[in-house]
Amino acid sequence: MVAATMLSAAQVSARVPAVEEAPIALLVDLNSGQVLQEREANRRFLPASITKVMTVFTAFELMAEGKLSPKQTFTIRPDTHEEWYRKGSTMFLPADAQVDVEDLLMGITTVSANDASMVLAEGARGSVDAWIALMNQKAREIGMANSHFGTPNGWPDEGKTFVTARDLAVLAETMIERHAVKYEHYFGHSDYRYGDYAQSNHDPLVGRVEGADGIKTGFTNEAGYGFLGSAQRDGRRLVMVVGGARSEEARAQISRDFIEWGFSSFASRQLYAAGDEVGTARVQAGSMSEVGLIAAKPVQLSVLRGTDPEVKLVIRYDGPLRAPIAAGEEVAVLEMSVEGMPTSSLPLLAAEAVETASPLRRVIDGIAGWF
Repeated sequence: MVAATMLSAAQVSARVPAVEEAPIALLVDLNSGQVLQEREANRRFLPASITKVMTVFTAFELMAEGKLSPKQTFTIRPDTHEEWYRKGSTMFLPADAQVDVEDLLMGITTVSANDASMVLAEGARGSVDAWIALMNQKAREIGMANSHFGTPNGWPDEGKTFVTARDLAVLAETMIERHAVKYEHYFGHSDYRYGDYAQSNHDPLVGRVEGADGIKTGFTNEAGYGFLGSAQRDGRRLVMVVGGARSEEARAQISRDFIEWGFSSFASRQLYAAGDEVGTARVQAGSMSEVGLIAAKPVQLSVLRGTDPEVKLVIRYDGPLRAPIAAGEEVAVLEMSVEGMPTSSLPLLAAEAVETASPLRRVIDGIAGWF
């Protein structure tokens, strides 16, 4: 019998595709929140057209709030047409165009339309400045702490627009999980036709990598070639970021190799199913002294194939929790540590509602506290 060869994290790390050809690289498993590989993930860089993902996410948020509809129609302003017609990648919107939000979003996500981004911004919020303010507000709300947007489409703006790979991963995760149906509808198309113009998507993964469904490329002379991408296989979703690649060909090869490495080098272990009770948390001044904590989604871990690393799970919360608590309220996190990998965390929800304790119950709890 031949003994199995156990690979160390360093050995597998050495097998990572040549991401050093891209100054910035990040690969994240969204199922566990684990960072599988990173290079300068917190370094600020110019996103170019990847900016449009933030514009699309902002539109998704407005649609979810009932403030924007795919059927709404906006008219392109004369000065907007004059500035953006055939400027970079566009939908070739004519001067008298009346275009609905559905087409604008398809143009942005599939052919990276600069003109569509500006028409959407002006139509939805009345001005580009108001739209940019909303983009930055939404970015802060979801935790993009080291990013700022100065334009809806990523056109060079003297460095006002910048992101980090880690923030882009946060954006991708939030968009995919919060707006799953919209994401599936608008992203991942190989081509798009508007009027007389049929154009192809420059996404290096869609149609070439199994399970790939987006998200967005970016390029300017200042930014180089970047990509925010995602693919899903067998219930696992990986998100990757590449920034500053030297050419379109290099970006494409790095992106494909990088995400294929993620799927082939790591195996997924499920620890809990969605809805399983993971543990309990103490409750203060409640109708119950503790509440069950359940997983919001399946709790899975990525581990290097050929290894059997030590895994540690820790439940953390600011406690005791104070009643009242709503069923399904996010009240704790499950921290997961896999030997040789950064710690990741997933939210835990209250399994049931906990009402405020009656006066008698509070007295009893107070006496119990002395002992």
